[in-house]
Amino acid sequence: MSNDAAIAAPAVDGPEQEPPAHGIGASLPQADARAKTEGTFPYASDLWAEGLLWAALLRSPHPHARITAIDTSAAAEMPGVRAVVTHADVPGDAAYGRGVADRPVFASDVVRHHGEAIAAVAADHPDTARLAAAAITVEYEVLEPVTDPEKAFAAEPLHPDGNLIRHIPLSYGDPEVNGDVVVEGLYRIGRQDPAPIGAEAGLAVPRPDGGVELYTASTDPHTDRDLAAACFGLDKERVKVVVTGVPGATGDREDPGFQIPLGLLALRTGCPVKLAATREESFLGHAHRHPTLLRYRHHATAEGKLLKVEAQILLDAGAYADASSESLAAAVAFACGPYVVPHAFIEGWAVRTNNPPSGHVRGEGALQVCAAYEAQMDKLAAKLGQDPAEVRLRNVLATGDILPTGQTVTCPAPVAELLQAVRDFPLPPLPKDTPEDAWLLPGGPEGAGEPGAVRRGVGYALGMVHMLGAEGTDEVSTATVKVQDGVATVICAAVETGQGFSTLARQIVQETLGIEEVRVASVDTDQPPAGPAAHGRHTWVSGGAVERAAKMVRTQLLQPLAHKFGMSTELLQITDGKITSYDGVLSTTVTEAMDGKELWATAQCRPHPTEPLDDHGQGDAFVGLAFCAIRAVVDVDIELGSVRVVEMAVAQDVGRVLNPAQLATRIEAGVTQGIGAALTENLRTARGLVRHPDLTGYALPTALDAPDIRIVKLVEERDVVAPFGAKAASAVPVVTSPAAVASAVRAATGRPVNRLPIRPQAAVATP
Repeated sequence: MSNDAAIAAPAVDGPEQEPPAHGIGASLPQADARAKTEGTFPYASDLWAEGLLWAALLRSPHPHARITAIDTSAAAEMPGVRAVVTHADVPGDAAYGRGVADRPVFASDVVRHHGEAIAAVAADHPDTARLAAAAITVEYEVLEPVTDPEKAFAAEPLHPDGNLIRHIPLSYGDPEVNGDVVVEGLYRIGRQDPAPIGAEAGLAVPRPDGGVELYTASTDPHTDRDLAAACFGLDKERVKVVVTGVPGATGDREDPGFQIPLGLLALRTGCPVKLAATREESFLGHAHRHPTLLRYRHHATAEGKLLKVEAQILLDAGAYADASSESLAAAVAFACGPYVVPHAFIEGWAVRTNNPPSGHVRGEGALQVCAAYEAQMDKLAAKLGQDPAEVRLRNVLATGDILPTGQTVTCPAPVAELLQAVRDFPLPPLPKDTPEDAWLLPGGPEGAGEPGAVRRGVGYALGMVHMLGAEGTDEVSTATVKVQDGVATVICAAVETGQGFSTLARQIVQETLGIEEVRVASVDTDQPPAGPAAHGRHTWVSGGAVERAAKMVRTQLLQPLAHKFGMSTELLQITDGKITSYDGVLSTTVTEAMDGKELWATAQCRPHPTEPLDDHGQGDAFVGLAFCAIRAVVDVDIELGSVRVVEMAVAQDVGRVLNPAQLATRIEAGVTQGIGAALTENLRTARGLVRHPDLTGYALPTALDAPDIRIVKLVEERDVVAPFGAKAASAVPVVTSPAAVASAVRAATGRPVNRLPIRPQAAVATP
């Protein structure tokens, strides 16, 4: 990855200014960066407690089977085993789930996917716990798995709620309209795993009041607490979730399927219990990106103007619903992409199968359709004999246009500007045909290819995502800011997942109060809820709450001075710890003005409400939108089908740059994650059985696979309804980059490339 990625700054009249040292616009390093690099960061897997027991789970070896008997006696009699729990030992709700409570804590009568939890063991040593779990005898009647989502419609119900989770039929415009030019395509998107840096881990500690505390890397602690309390049969007040250090998250970091058994064992034994999942358990237990089947038909005029888009979108939810309804809504709503389409008819389904569970992974729904509609734009350009970038420019969305859901785009939508920026950016030089540059070939210096078989391709993609929750989700966050002895403290249950919220919170308080030393308190469920760390919501909602609380403290600080000097607080400003008036009469420090007092304020931020999509897929379902354009340059060995991504040129709609270095890091990480979805990442299954659930069988892109990522333009057109005017930054490059890579491979090979990740045979050019 290039270290000299260009970040375009907004034009400034007059002499160039030095970037601020702190506050909004400064490149503050993340507060936990030093601890992570030195190995002192408090991860859940490092936790310890006196009298600690270890947990292990027994998981199903079958994707679909009926349980006829469970015998735990051999495990319970093993020396060192303190407890064995099954479905019969769940005192509260037997099932849980975000949105739909359809996933059992432990399978009781039927297992619905490979790796489903059946029992849990607590023992005095981790090896004893694993041996005891293996000693549990389960008798199965193996059933035929339903692994093809198309066959799920006619199959016997896999769940009491049926196989169909949601169906959205979107109708917009006139179905009788037809274009002069029509292109069609069938596309398949694979199962990407979030592949967290550290596998799931946690510690459960029983409380004297009969409750339990869960120490985990949760990204949505209040929801996790509520789900766990319901399964424990306890009031919410008797369950506490304490967020430990999060190794990083691109989805729901800690699945309750790991947390709830842990808490049950702690309640049963009266001892602290720790669970540290293996990488295999992590792959089998948590949710993945939805594998998706997409059929598209685009109608256009002879000049290349889009008239109508028809699409069918089928999401494989796996065994349980999880976030499938939300993912389907995004897929259907964004099925036409950031293009003006007068007529759209989209049908979307999410269905249950016996495949591994699917759920929230960054850019869910939007990534799958972006790969399909951008392939369609390439096909349209080829059929018209026109430049692919020009065809896209002719159809791009702008502020004031209407989405196929009937919602007007009121936020900034500089899509044309983004595409022009990446199109006009200079192309990278061609590699020299010399031995010392052999590493530049696809496959590297040990590759079997020949330079004469390498073709360069240039491709484009435009992507869009929604920010915050959708379809009526009540987005709210609460924050408290306290100031005492020259130190400010932020208390907010927004979890730092690597997206930089803790750093942003410090910058907001520095900017508002002029106090350089700002601390962000650790997160637990004793604090008011802040919601999940998804869709860039903490930048908007939690950052907005911090800003409002800081402004309230600012008023408390300045009000006495303003009253004393007979002026309004608006005439006073705080800069670098000093309070001055507009006329220079007043000049003092924040510390002097505090005079030993403690000031604090609590505030909420709640964006404007949205509404669910109706029976025709219509409704104002989204708070805001973010856009991205990427130009990919690839080298393809057309004989072997190997692909090397040379460069990714990125232009993004960010609203406002709050932390330049942090923003660049988020964009580069998002692009790299998208390259994984495009080329290597696919959790493979055979008749529902996960093949090679480890990091040798699941190929993540490494630093050697990351190309030069050139951030050629950041459009700072502020969204007036968002705090600071900033937009979500991480998800939209993930959504856009796989489509751009596929577009570039098409350009190099002339092949259709209708499947992600791209298999070598799909990149071999025909003679």
